[in-house]
Amino acid sequence: MNILFFLTPKTEVKYVFSDSTLRQVMERWDQDRFAAIPMLNSKGIYLGTISEGDLLRAFKNDHELNLQKAEKVMIFDVPRDRDISPVKADSKMEDLVELSLRQNFVPVVDDEGVFIGIITRRSIIEYLYTQLKKIKKED
Repeated sequence: MNILFFLTPKTEVKYVFSDSTLRQVMERWDQDRFAAIPMLNSKGIYLGTISEGDLLRAFKNDHELNLQKAEKVMIFDVPRDRDISPVKADSKMEDLVELSLRQNFVPVVDDEGVFIGIITRRSIIEYLYTQLKKIKKED
């Protein structure tokens, strides 16, 4: 099945730009309460995902870090615990299952690497549940 049927488009997704400061992302985090958020460059290219844990570790690992100092730290320079790889828009839903075991969403990019949206773990589980119900009806 085409994954674009399950896509939450970029216009409905919270994301940050790589030239944002740590403080800006922290303020957005406080407002929106995300667990992880895609990071894009100014051209919309997906660069990775910043997690809540990444933000907390930035403060934990720099004991002198405060909100004023966080205005000088670029979010792109904050170490990320793990890399969340995107999939291309022509991927199959079955390809996303393994990825969804390790993350809340799967970023989707076009052939140029431009971020076009996400597919949530919930959408993937709902798809699998529907497939399972179909199989049980056939039995």
